[in-house]
Amino acid sequence: MALIVHKYGGTSMGSVERIRNVARRVAKWHKAGHRLVVVPSAMSGETNRLLALAKEISAQPSPRELDMIASTGEQVSVGLLSIALQEEGVDAISYAGWQVAVKTDSAFTKARISAIDDQRVLADLEAGKVVVITGFQGVDPNGHITTLGRGGSDTSAVAIAAAMRADECLIYTDVDGVYTTDPRVVEEARRLDRVTFEEMLEMASLGSKVLQIRSVEFAGKYRVKTRVLSSLTDPLMPLDDEMRSGTLITFEEDEKMEQAVISGIAFQRDEARIAVMGVPDKPGMAYQILGPVADANIDVDMIIQNTSVEGKTDFTFTVGRGDYQRAMDILTHQADGHVNAQTVLGDPKVSKVSVVGVGMRSHVGIASKMFHTLSDEGINIQMISTSEIKISVLIDEKYMELAVRALHKAFGLDQT
Repeated sequence: MALIVHKYGGTSMGSVERIRNVARRVAKWHKAGHRLVVVPSAMSGETNRLLALAKEISAQPSPRELDMIASTGEQVSVGLLSIALQEEGVDAISYAGWQVAVKTDSAFTKARISAIDDQRVLADLEAGKVVVITGFQGVDPNGHITTLGRGGSDTSAVAIAAAMRADECLIYTDVDGVYTTDPRVVEEARRLDRVTFEEMLEMASLGSKVLQIRSVEFAGKYRVKTRVLSSLTDPLMPLDDEMRSGTLITFEEDEKMEQAVISGIAFQRDEARIAVMGVPDKPGMAYQILGPVADANIDVDMIIQNTSVEGKTDFTFTVGRGDYQRAMDILTHQADGHVNAQTVLGDPKVSKVSVVGVGMRSHVGIASKMFHTLSDEGINIQMISTSEIKISVLIDEKYMELAVRALHKAFGLDQT
């Protein structure tokens, strides 16, 4: 039978009863003859609680020690789930990431997976066991425990599925799939039966919280068949019904998907816009502006450069709102002596709204329709960026939900 990887999020593991439900679901799959590897997150809120304890002791705790602390949440989860599986009559065994081993680099709190040794796990599977492995963590070349960053359990599950050549990776969450947009913003949002990896990657990068972006990158790179499902359904529902639920993330769009020009409306609330005004228009200026920002580990997103006839240029870009003040401090310092800018302006109250769809490749007029819709609602566009399957605009944050609802309706996403 198939080798399946199950991943369960913190909400799915949030209580003893929910852990028992996870065990019942996994036992159902195991009894159907499938080989199972399960990757659970820490119980809901546990990682935040652990990190808060460290912050009470030190304002700037060592990243290595933070990883040592944070990794314990998942270790509790795998132990509890293994016990629950054993109560269901399933032979289960749990492992921490370093025991497998999930090998990573040494970038504490945001490590990247370099390799996975699957021999120990394969031996247990051959012996008929269900193997439960901690998500979110691994071990560096020096034997230190590392973590993969928030949401890293998704990445762990997909990476394990890729390393073991699993038939499918099932990501169980507190939602029943990927929607055309956030149902909390648009009541008419619909669950998508399937979506391409490219679309899912764009949606994840644009703020969709269903899957962590690195997990989508991993799944696409290694062609791991991935499905998003709800863990809050009846754990004993028939397997065929369960497999038809949720959203399948596919490798290529099929004829049915080609009919959907736009698959979803994504948005990011917490954006900030920074403009470095009146800098000399000469080679290397963009690097002088953004280099120090990158050195501070601040991600830059949308970028626009305007050149005037006086040989000056205005350089505008966006950052996450949490990085806004640090970026402003860096650029104000740069403007005074390094880039000779006239001024640095900022606005921390903007949002990004995007339309995403593989159908853009073969259809014209998407941008025009988007801009016309926003114009009809009196929404001013501050910045625009595009890719082959995405158009994003930056707008005042107070208009974000209005923009999402209007675009969702304009592109017919509320229709079945």
